[in-house]
Amino acid sequence: MKTTFLRGKDFITLQDWEKEEIDTLLDVSFDLKRKFAMGVDTSYLKNKTAMLMFFEESTRTRNSMEAGLAQLGGHANFLDTSTMQINHGEVAKDTAVILSSYSHAIACRNCFWEIGNDYLRDMAEHSSAPILNLQCDLYHPMQGLADLMTIQEKKDETKELNVSIIWAYATSHKKPISVPLTQALLFPRYSMNVTLAHPEGFELPDWVIKQAKENAEKHNGTFKVTNNMEEAYEDADIVIPKNWGSWVNHPEGGEEMLESNKDWKCTEEMMDLAADDVMYMHALPADRGNEVEDSVIDGPASIVYDEAENRIHTAKSVMTLTMGGK
Repeated sequence: MKTTFLRGKDFITLQDWEKEEIDTLLDVSFDLKRKFAMGVDTSYLKNKTAMLMFFEESTRTRNSMEAGLAQLGGHANFLDTSTMQINHGEVAKDTAVILSSYSHAIACRNCFWEIGNDYLRDMAEHSSAPILNLQCDLYHPMQGLADLMTIQEKKDETKELNVSIIWAYATSHKKPISVPLTQALLFPRYSMNVTLAHPEGFELPDWVIKQAKENAEKHNGTFKVTNNMEEAYEDADIVIPKNWGSWVNHPEGGEEMLESNKDWKCTEEMMDLAADDVMYMHALPADRGNEVEDSVIDGPASIVYDEAENRIHTAKSVMTLTMGGK
């Protein structure tokens, strides 16, 4: 595998990373996972500090970053943005210039529609340290990388693997499009046959579909979109049923459209349409009883906890390579 020098590189979307660079991230992730299991010291970032800015709640993302950096010998500063001068109107430039002078990376979660990604890119323009995206309105590269690692771990070959990204009904909260969008762009780059399924009204932006198809063509995968849920489950090797909001109606509206699609649910009946060794994935938290039946998410096909565990190993890889190096 090609050795790639990635120190200082922003991690805002995997679309900005070459496939060889993503392969390096994955290689380091697997290495760090083995060393964690064996109790091998991995203090590659001794005395390094990352600022973790959160505009929204988090469980896996915050804790994988905090625990991960501690295991790498560094320290993470958790920053609730409601307690920062951002709450009084401080702009991204000023925040980025100052925090990057204090640290070796700024990691940020900002999922506000038509704000989050622009905010991260504004910070990246002015930061002297790499900007790490902990989820924005468009992308969730940390989750996408962990998902890809999990698929590689569980399946011998990604080429011609049938992976279905499926919209599912949920009432817990309005979930952004960043997870399915990231998966739709990333998985075709690993020669998978990707199906994106959703009811009418929950389309991803046209530019996403265009880029996903281009990625598939370049890397000998396929990408298709359907409004038929059963079609997405048929012969699937991996199913990822997850809710996302309608970006057209975001942040208000869409409730009637949402309620009219309660039947978009991952059930044992749907799983029976898939391949015999089908695996169920979800970024979590899942809206149990709405998105998925307990018998599925707690059943033998579910790999959600392996997927969640891999969040720490991939987070450590991203930090090691972007904050460390020569």
